[in-house]
Amino acid sequence: MSATNELLVSQIQHEFTASQQYTAFAVWFDQQALPRMAQHFYRQALEERNHAMMIVQYLMDRGIDVTVPAVPELAPVPETVPAVLAFSVDQEQIVTRQFERIMGAAREDGDYLAEQFTHWFLKEQIEEVASMSTLLQVAQRCGDNLMLLEDYLAREHTGEGADPTAPSAAGGAVSLPA
Repeated sequence: MSATNELLVSQIQHEFTASQQYTAFAVWFDQQALPRMAQHFYRQALEERNHAMMIVQYLMDRGIDVTVPAVPELAPVPETVPAVLAFSVDQEQIVTRQFERIMGAAREDGDYLAEQFTHWFLKEQIEEVASMSTLLQVAQRCGDNLMLLEDYLAREHTGEGADPTAPSAAGGAVSLPA
């Protein structure tokens, strides 16, 4: 198996792990009576799951055997909203570096199809890092008044439609109702 495909298989685990981590955060937000934050993270969890399944579909389309890996133990949920968001920003930056490595491997392997496939994820990561960073900034400005953060999410995050340029997800993409 090429270095590119090995990295893509590893990325499946990273994406499922991020999905589970975001689910844990969503549940924590629900328990803190922050429904907008919970909804935001439930959506993020589904998005990460869909990313994993996009990679699965791509690999299957290329005739590469795929085994869905186990998810490692999750990190504990931080104790404050800004800490959860800072963790999430760091996680999105790590994912960006992972996709940059995949892109570099694809170029080194001369795998132009994998390089083209990876472009969409890099574009997505710009949006993910920016969105999570903005949410962290807003949370820091809100201080202890988390209802201001809830108001911000209600006002600014209306839920975007599906990206028609996104790769297909094995089994179909899953989303929350609008």
